[in-house]
Amino acid sequence: MATGISAATTSRAAIHMKSIAFLTPKLTTTSLAAVPTLPLRPRGRLLRIRRNTFSTVCLVVEEKKYGVGEEEIVIETAEVEVIPTTVSRTEERAAKRKSERFTYLVAAVMSSLGITSMAVMAVYYRFSWQMEGGDVPYAEMCGTFALSFGAAVGMEYWARWAHRALWHASLWNMHESHHRPRDGPFELNDIFAIINAVPAIALLAFGFFNKGLLPGLCFGAGLGITVFGIAYMFVHDGLVHRRFPVGPIADVPYFRRVAAAHQLHHSDKFNGVPYGLFLGPKELEEVGGLEELEREINRRRRLAKY
Repeated sequence: MATGISAATTSRAAIHMKSIAFLTPKLTTTSLAAVPTLPLRPRGRLLRIRRNTFSTVCLVVEEKKYGVGEEEIVIETAEVEVIPTTVSRTEERAAKRKSERFTYLVAAVMSSLGITSMAVMAVYYRFSWQMEGGDVPYAEMCGTFALSFGAAVGMEYWARWAHRALWHASLWNMHESHHRPRDGPFELNDIFAIINAVPAIALLAFGFFNKGLLPGLCFGAGLGITVFGIAYMFVHDGLVHRRFPVGPIADVPYFRRVAAAHQLHHSDKFNGVPYGLFLGPKELEEVGGLEELEREINRRRRLAKY
């Protein structure tokens, strides 16, 4: 860019320029209305204009290509193109979270369908084989279903004790991953689900391939542990921590209380209570945390609207 300075005066005007480091082209007269006003910044050089009477001074900024003696000087402008970032960090995190939720959803649905279908088939074939001789083993059947319910309820108390005495104690190095931001669809704490599945599979297998009251009780215990594990996954992983969508389960009022109670466990407001899941609201009631539970329920309800 070249800078031109023109002056139209009605009387004598003296213009002094000191230490100007750029070349000045031939002066031209330009109307102020035709030229936008631009600041002149000579970077440390001094430009002094002294006038005895009124004068009009304008700055002309235009592209010039001119010669001085035998040399030709070309002053060009440099254009910088700024490309805005189309994907922000927030959008990247949202896309990553969506991918993780989908991955875990596929794993949860596939495992749930596989385990549920095998459990239903095992129950059907086990009792159909036992009734082949015409006798109905009522005691064995009642024992199986009774222990199924008892094992499912008993797992809640086992999980509460193990959570407090083991996971937050000697096994904290594994369980700690559940109390920190997760990087990826899975976490080290998921190993506990596999550990709990081992005795359930063993009990189901023993009860399936053997007849009698004891195998029937073992089969019922394995079935109850399996039912509890599936319910725990959908309520804890899906509803509470939102690792995958759970659909209408989120609209069940008691499950909302369960989710809010477990969220308070992660806040450590009551020294980790509740350690259980499905009976978590009852634990909070015992330590006087019902008021805080209601506030957490309302907070989660507001967040669900967005």
